[in-house]
Amino acid sequence: MDDGVVQRVFEEGGRDYFQQQPSTSSSSPSILQSLPVHASFDHGYYLLVKSIQELREKKGGIVTVGIGGPSGSGKTSLAEKLASVIGCTLISMENYRVGVDEGNDLDSIDFDALVQNLQDLTEGKDTLIPMFDYQQKNRIGSKVIKGASSGVVIVDGTYALDARLRSLLDIRVAVVGGVHFSLISKVQYDIGDSCSLDSLIDSIFPLFRKHIEPDLHHAQIRINNRFVSSFREAIYKLKCRSEAPGACSISAFQGNEAQTDNFIEMYLRPPSATEEARINDWIKMRQSGIRYYLSIGDQRIVDKNFIIRPKAEFEVGRMTLGGLLDLGYSVVASYKRASTYVVYGNLSVSFETIDTLDETFMVLRGTNRKTVGAEALRMGINGPWITKSYLEMVLEKKGVPRLNTPPLFPNTPTTSNQESVIAAPRPIRTNPNLVMKLEDLSQPWTRSPTKSKMEPVLATWHFISSDPSHAGSSVIGSSSFRDTVKLVPMPDSYDFDRGLLLSVQAIQALLENKGLPVIVGIGGPSGSGKTSLAHKMANIVGCEVVSLESYFKSEQVKDFKYDDFSSLDLSLLSKNISDIRNGRRTKVPIFDLETGARSGFKELEVSEDCGVIIFEGVYALHPEIRKSLDLWIAVVGGVHSHLISRVQRDKSRVGCFMSQNDIMMTVFPMFQQHIEPHLVHAHLKIRNDFDPVLSPESSLFVLKSNKQVAYQDILKILDPAKFCSSAQNFIDMYLRLPGIPTNGQLTESDCIRVRICEGRFALLIREPLREGNFIIQPKVDFDISISTVAGLLNLGYQAVAYIEASAFIYQDGKILIEVDHLQDAPSPYLQIKGVDKEAVAAAGSTLKLDGSYTTKVMSLAL
Repeated sequence: MDDGVVQRVFEEGGRDYFQQQPSTSSSSPSILQSLPVHASFDHGYYLLVKSIQELREKKGGIVTVGIGGPSGSGKTSLAEKLASVIGCTLISMENYRVGVDEGNDLDSIDFDALVQNLQDLTEGKDTLIPMFDYQQKNRIGSKVIKGASSGVVIVDGTYALDARLRSLLDIRVAVVGGVHFSLISKVQYDIGDSCSLDSLIDSIFPLFRKHIEPDLHHAQIRINNRFVSSFREAIYKLKCRSEAPGACSISAFQGNEAQTDNFIEMYLRPPSATEEARINDWIKMRQSGIRYYLSIGDQRIVDKNFIIRPKAEFEVGRMTLGGLLDLGYSVVASYKRASTYVVYGNLSVSFETIDTLDETFMVLRGTNRKTVGAEALRMGINGPWITKSYLEMVLEKKGVPRLNTPPLFPNTPTTSNQESVIAAPRPIRTNPNLVMKLEDLSQPWTRSPTKSKMEPVLATWHFISSDPSHAGSSVIGSSSFRDTVKLVPMPDSYDFDRGLLLSVQAIQALLENKGLPVIVGIGGPSGSGKTSLAHKMANIVGCEVVSLESYFKSEQVKDFKYDDFSSLDLSLLSKNISDIRNGRRTKVPIFDLETGARSGFKELEVSEDCGVIIFEGVYALHPEIRKSLDLWIAVVGGVHSHLISRVQRDKSRVGCFMSQNDIMMTVFPMFQQHIEPHLVHAHLKIRNDFDPVLSPESSLFVLKSNKQVAYQDILKILDPAKFCSSAQNFIDMYLRLPGIPTNGQLTESDCIRVRICEGRFALLIREPLREGNFIIQPKVDFDISISTVAGLLNLGYQAVAYIEASAFIYQDGKILIEVDHLQDAPSPYLQIKGVDKEAVAAAGSTLKLDGSYTTKVMSLAL
């Protein structure tokens, strides 16, 4: 997969491999013959891994990679994800600072030391790299990097593609986007057309155009990072006042060592702000020592006692703050926060003192809502919980400064000549369309915001009444209006992250304006991401998810007709929804796809604690179902779109062009006729641009061995308190189009794998990555219907490999061990799987599997 693209990046090799000829001198200039490749974050990550592996195989010695880009673009995130997959040495340019007065000043970097370190490593020598401490604001020592063990070296930093380093780099990667683009777009919106884009960039990123942007054009892989902030991996917080923090600290910290930190948090109001305070329009800047972190708006969701925030904070340079103030932003609120905290597992407990409030608060944080709530109960803390932010509490106490309040920094006198030359930014936004048109101008790829339309403030949900007598009524609180209230559909479609936030806000708006219960339907084609969206919504609002697959009729499933609308037991579904609507306890069916029959029922009841129910399925927005629902959400994209693109690619490789519409009609025959017509009626339409095929976020680390391991030994490495086991039978088919060029052997990149397991058909269209003993594969396969498999066969795909197996699975939530017994295989295969590479490696060592690993897939292993 993408072999041609990888070849474009490297031609025949890297830094010195391409230049090595018998008559060449010892000097080895950087390879610049390769064509630049523009990619998304996920695709760029995948290409980078493949490129490193190919180059490492072709050339001897170390592979060096430079990842550069502006502050907040996501380059460090890319470097860390890469380091988690490939055994490598990660060198941060922040450790090479010799001064701290100007956070991103080129002169503050000790390039001579960095160049020497890279030269030592490329020559196979050990080297000593510096260590910098931002709290002490100086170097605190150094550490030794072994040249012999450093197969891959990654240099991460704003100036990683500087001319002084490029000749030492095999692979040059530029990352743009992230908060860098978002801040530019935000400021464009706030100040209108009062200054040009170049002037704006020079103000908030003063070193970018002169010292950073020119170097990015030398990159072989150019990544546009569209991801900024997301509630997919949200942080859940419970907060209460702590009258005597010392009394709780022993039980809260559980013997772990406490750490301390001090911040200054400030909020900047844009020059276009009205007198009314709009927190979501403000920019938050957090200072920790000499480091500055920025987030746009007070992004959070409050649900019951929980404060839910996205991971939305990014590091920027100090001069960004000064640039925002120069553009007319004003510091509307600031306070100091002193924190004593401890982290244990995925939870943390902190005691935070806010100087302006002169109060101390206890905050419990975690990545799972239920876990945070359970820990609060275990600690015996019952509130009263506070859901207001520190900013809201400070504003309640101090008030919001009026717009004519002088800025909170010293004013320097200006001469009349200066006043006539320097024009202040115009704070009035008379026509938002003029601002939006700025993004339509032709701009370099390094500075163009990624959004096709600026949306600095999230859309607002509105309501109408289905009763004509209430037309134009503004009395939303009246009982008659509440009985007939309906959401007004959003006119636009949204990406997955924005759609997730809007979905939760729609539920909250319905609870406030309509009351309990709120019944949600999420529909879309197979593999579009509706199940993922449903469970992420449920984790945020704390509710139940019911799959429409639970309502399959046994006789239909036995005939493999469960992609047909008639396969659903509509009478039972209608009764369950009616019971929920009227506050009655109801019994929802449980369907076993392996046996093709119902295996029981589970009780469901709406209460104050769980006032929301989500139904998700292919036909969730069918008229017969959606008429009983409050919120209709359509999801498209995901693996559904990827399969269509993959088939189109395969057909073109054998000289046959097919339009995506023709492919969809064949591979998803039910979609256009029975699913798509209903999606247009959704209140919220979501485009799932998340790449489930390439993304590192959807990967598992796998170690595979055919060594025999006793059951008792497996139990020793799993947590007995969380242990569970299961067994399943499956059939794997590898489908391939005849005529695809090969080198005489079957490769996974040429195949589409379909797994038949427990009555389901699951799809895998990504070639697993291999790194050392590890196979890095998707966390999950994606469900498809039998009509999709039939469509692939009708397009000419043939089963080139076929295997039957039975699997015994043992897991504890962190590690999964699968023992696969393949038909006609001399011995079973044992697989250790997990998202934590180190934990998987430790489990393999404990089971003494070293030296017995294989990275072949099962069909090829035979």
